[in-house]
Amino acid sequence: MPHPDVEAEAETLAETAHAKVNVALHVRARRDDGYHALESLFVFAEHGDRVEGQATDDGAIDFQIDGPFGAGLDAGPGNLVIRAARALQSYLGEQRGATIRLTKILPVASGIGGGSADAAATLRLLARLWDVRIEIEELSGLALDLGSDVPACVASVTQLVTGRGEHVARHHVDGLEGLSMLLVNPGIGVSTASIFAGWDRVDRGALDAGSLDALIKAGRNDLERPAIAVAPAIAEVLAVLGRAPGVLLTRMSGSGATCFALFDDEAARTEAADAIRSQYPRWWVMETRIKGA
Repeated sequence: MPHPDVEAEAETLAETAHAKVNVALHVRARRDDGYHALESLFVFAEHGDRVEGQATDDGAIDFQIDGPFGAGLDAGPGNLVIRAARALQSYLGEQRGATIRLTKILPVASGIGGGSADAAATLRLLARLWDVRIEIEELSGLALDLGSDVPACVASVTQLVTGRGEHVARHHVDGLEGLSMLLVNPGIGVSTASIFAGWDRVDRGALDAGSLDALIKAGRNDLERPAIAVAPAIAEVLAVLGRAPGVLLTRMSGSGATCFALFDDEAARTEAADAIRSQYPRWWVMETRIKGA
């Protein structure tokens, strides 16, 4: 039994910042406020970055970054993790602080919502650390000021996302959740703003997310073409994934440069991953599955 004068060590809690994948991303129009009107089906990988922390009593937010892609990020006040922590502190009037460590496993600026997922995981983590009663919808509303993708990342379940990302609705597609998924990035980071700037402003029609078959046959990512113009390696990734035995669908996620392939067989996914690692050792490859509810 610890001595009564010895303060118990603070509990460490952790959250996974699940990688976000756009199964389809239809850009419908550029809005008057400068944002783009989007229709997208978001799914989340079972894997992602790791955010862990401990509560403190001094109100400070102490933040550190490690992991294979940690060097590509600034741990200063502009980081989305710190901004999320400060936003929740202010919203709650919370006097406590936290020490937070981000282990960066997902590549930076890669179209799979890494920064947004990190911010969302931070909100979930701090709500637990500070033992706050707050609904997921309330956290999502707070998250919109941090970025268009952050609200959807709070729940990290399959969702239909419209507007600039502020309209989020849980959406079930038979046969989608639990599918084996392979994420591949050619080692390139691209600017979201530059990719949207290259969009040709052609409305190619609404998203039909009523079935997996519709998503495969009629779904698309309207940012693929401008992304390939900026980073031609994306086309090579898509071609390599498209030739994999047993692949159901391959497409770019978000504004790139990460692409994904869906398989209904885990062995086929593993075989494809092994082949890509062997042939393209500089590419980033992650084997995962689509996360359920």
